[in-house]
Order: sequence, then C-alpha cells, then structure tokens
Amino acid sequence: MSAEPLAFIFAMPMEIKPLVRRLSLQKTTIGGERAYEGKLPDGRDVVAIVTGMGTAFATAGAERLLNAVHVDRVLVVGITGAVENDTPIGTLVLPKTVVNSNTGAEFTPAPLGDGTPSGTMWTTDVILTDPDHLAGLRARGVVSLDMETAAIAEACDKRAIPWSVFRVISDRATDGSIDEEVFHLSNQDGTARPGAIAKYFLMHPWKVPKMAKLAKGAKLATERAVEAALAAVAGA
Repeated sequence: MSAEPLAFIFAMPMEIKPLVRRLSLQKTTIGGERAYEGKLPDGRDVVAIVTGMGTAFATAGAERLLNAVHVDRVLVVGITGAVENDTPIGTLVLPKTVVNSNTGAEFTPAPLGDGTPSGTMWTTDVILTDPDHLAGLRARGVVSLDMETAAIAEACDKRAIPWSVFRVISDRATDGSIDEEVFHLSNQDGTARPGAIAKYFLMHPWKVPKMAKLAKGAKLATERAVEAALAAVAGA
C-alpha cells in the first residue's frame, strides 16, 4: 500500500460534498488554498480540492496541488454532459480517451476498478449546443463534454502520475437545459450567484420546473460519481 495519498479533484463545490460527507473529510490548506484531507475506510490518506470551472482554473488547481503534495493517483470526479438524448441521467462515463479541444491533445486515463473504458470525453471552455457541431463530435466517438479533465490530465502526465476519471451524466447538450445564460448563474469558482439566479427566475418563471429537473440531475450525478470513485479505489 502506497504511503502517498490519493487525490480527488473536483470542479465545483457541490461535486465534492458527497465525498466530504462520506469520508468525514476535514478542511485544510494545500498550496495556500482551501482543501480537504482524511482517510479511506482502509486507512489510506486522501486529499481533495475544488479547482473552479474551465481549463485555466483546472490547470492552476491541479498544478498547485501536485506541486505541494506527492500523490499516488489523481481521481477526476464530478458531472459531465451527454452529447445526445439517449444517455440516461446518472450514467457513469469512464472515457477511453480525453481530448483538450483547445489544443487537440489526447490523454489516456489509467484504468481503475471493474468498469470498461469507452468513448471520448471532450474538454472545452465553451458551451456547445449547435446540433451540427454535436453531430460531428458524436461521429468522432465523443460521448460527453466537460471543462476540466484534459487540463488535469496534462498536469498529471507531466509528472508521470496516474489519473482516472469518474464523471456521471447530469444533463444533455441537446436538450436545451444548459446555455450561456444558465451557465453564468454560477461564478467561475463553481459557487452560485444568488442575485443572478433570482433575476433569471424573475425573467423566466416558466423555466422553474426545468431548472429543478436540472438540479435534481446534478445532485444524482455528483452522488453517483463519488460512489463510483470510492468503489473503484476500494477494490484497488
């Protein structure tokens, strides 16, 4: 058993909450920024951080963590968006390849657990909703979209640190649930913007049911992503 901790990296505060609760993690500081620490049931050490959304925040957060702590493995955990309407909300995505759309660089996760990796996860800093663009991605084998994984992968590969992905479908790029206006109801660090949310519902009261459904899907996805990650490390 390695003496080095496992590192869990999340983009948003809501994604880390199930892990903090399940492992009773405690707040700490790593590299001058807030982090969490604790242990798995088998006694292995755990550190966890929230980077914020997008490749720039993901790179900065991952670099800060990996410069401060020698880790055994990185687990990228959280939500992801499907590129078509058929994938059920709550589906675990274990990508075979992760692509940074900004650079075209491809990264390969280290398998962990019993799942079989398949498909490509597309990391992008923009909200993709155009049907033709999404169709082109599907033709390339892309199964889901996110904003951080490729950036974290690059930081890990530079240090020869194995990394694995456990992301779960929370929404679909094709169903209109996420657009630029909805995306900006959160700050870049992943925290909510209460004023913007109140204004959004005031201007679009008919969208309350859809937003409630989106929130329910996100909650389900965060729980399942953490559950899958913990199950995988328990068997490793």
